[in-house]
Amino acid sequence: MAKFPKPVFLPADVYLQRAQRYQQVSQSAKLGIKIRLAIILFELVGVVLIQSSALFLDAVSSLMDVVSTLFLIFCIKLAKRPPDEDHPFGHGRYEPLGGLLSGLILMVIGCVMLFQEVVGVFQVSPPRIMHPLAWIFPVTAMVLLEICYRMIVKTAKKENSTALAADAVHYRIDGLTSLFAAIALVAAAYIPAWSSTIDHGGAILIALFMVGLGLFASRENFHQLVDKVPDQEFFDRVKEASLRVEGVKATEKIRIQLYGPDAHIDIDVEVDPKLSVDVAHKISQQVRASIQKAWPAVRDVTVHIEPFYAGDH
Repeated sequence: MAKFPKPVFLPADVYLQRAQRYQQVSQSAKLGIKIRLAIILFELVGVVLIQSSALFLDAVSSLMDVVSTLFLIFCIKLAKRPPDEDHPFGHGRYEPLGGLLSGLILMVIGCVMLFQEVVGVFQVSPPRIMHPLAWIFPVTAMVLLEICYRMIVKTAKKENSTALAADAVHYRIDGLTSLFAAIALVAAAYIPAWSSTIDHGGAILIALFMVGLGLFASRENFHQLVDKVPDQEFFDRVKEASLRVEGVKATEKIRIQLYGPDAHIDIDVEVDPKLSVDVAHKISQQVRASIQKAWPAVRDVTVHIEPFYAGDH
């Protein structure tokens, strides 16, 4: 009597890579929070000393990003939970959901601050003389933010995390807002009659960048939540891994759902039509294992066996 074929188990390093992804993504986010808190304290000291709207708004932008990153870390932790009875496909969507919500919050805050600063431009206020070295506060923040951006975006690309990538862009944009704040402070220091208008103008530019950043972060994560087709490189990786399996003649339809730490694959594999069901089943299991070895983020693979006929494509 024929026996049911033994399952094809994945090597331990596949599960290890999944665990390492969570560690690296969460550690990068936590490092960013520590650096941002230091920047916020430094800039608030500057706000007390020079009373700058642009510098204050820059500090508020950083504070919002800390809140956003804390929420993102929480969502990343939820996303790593394994599938259960109520969530058979896992919890991976929590990660892009966190990125989407943080982006929307940033957009709303940016719009509110933009309105306040535009109103402030038309309010009469006495000219203020800025200290010529006031720019040191935002420039120092800009340098630290750029260093942090480079570290986090490297991890985001390596681990294919759109939520972390969106969080990384916060650092680059916040670096630019710090640059605008520095320019506004320098201009206000040497043109005191226009100091208030210039300061509000710099704050308006910062608010506009906050809105743009929120839109960018929301869009990228929204694409994952609505199952937008991922980049071609993922399809190529799946196809190459499938064709490495002995007995696979060709692949046809490949469908990929990609969100957060998880990917789900649905693939049609063509084999010799004369093969027995038993052998075809073994090939399908080997295809699944090959794909997951090549791409550890893949949580589940559904393989459809199709007969191969030369000239059918």
